[in-house]
Amino acid sequence: MKYAVPVCLLVALAVAQTSTPTGKPASIPEDENARQARTLIDQSIQALGGQAFLGYKEKSEEGRFYSFFHGQSNSAGTPYGRHTEYPDKDRLEIIHMKSYFFLWFTVGNVPAKGKNDIVVIHNGDKGYEITYKGTTAEDPTITTAYLRRRQHSPEWVYRKWINEPGVAFFYEGAAVAAGKPADQVSIITAKNDSVTLFLDSNTHLPIKLGYSWRDPSDKLRNVEEEVYDNYKPVQGIMTPHSVTRYLNDEMSFQRFMNTVTYNQNVPDSLFEASVTYDPKQAPQRR
Repeated sequence: MKYAVPVCLLVALAVAQTSTPTGKPASIPEDENARQARTLIDQSIQALGGQAFLGYKEKSEEGRFYSFFHGQSNSAGTPYGRHTEYPDKDRLEIIHMKSYFFLWFTVGNVPAKGKNDIVVIHNGDKGYEITYKGTTAEDPTITTAYLRRRQHSPEWVYRKWINEPGVAFFYEGAAVAAGKPADQVSIITAKNDSVTLFLDSNTHLPIKLGYSWRDPSDKLRNVEEEVYDNYKPVQGIMTPHSVTRYLNDEMSFQRFMNTVTYNQNVPDSLFEASVTYDPKQAPQRR
């Protein structure tokens, strides 16, 4: 589905960006539509766990992911371990061992021995890739894509976007998402960034989230969506154990979580990395 922002949304956004005499963005007069949209967002937050969802600091998960090319799976599934620390730290471990999380307690170099073992770290706006060769900076296009997804994630939207000055809420009616009845809500920031949420009409849990962006190289508009399924309660937080990503209506990534835990108080050193080699440079002869 392609997200076309209606004219009324653009007009309302223009109002949101109008400056007051103090130089601050003017607030949008809240009408019944905006109140309905905001009510649905509040209900969604409560369905996810309320303050437990809004306040968790860390999330750890273990499972299996699948990548796709032109909508077709190109792998048999890869086991992974992942740890995120809100708002801007992430560690992904693809280590071919029985246990992944024990590596979190290793300070210093990751004991990756196989050529297929990899650890990817994101800290702030930086990305690193650790293999048996050492640590290198992540490809900038991959880092940009990761940051885009992070800044449009449900956690980012529910914790940051909805509290920003000039944000606009729009209820766009009943819809169907992933075969389920849903309420469609759009949120637009004063910077003209937007997401569209599809909330389960019965549970108010997010079913799907979508947003669009333009590729700086070819200027073409792209639509990225995530579908959330198999919710289970974990430490008071309703947590999707299945996440499927689509790019321009084609499935691009899918992950299934076997275990999820929150607030394990892992050390910050697990998100630290420094470049030790440049893969573009030929190795020096000894």
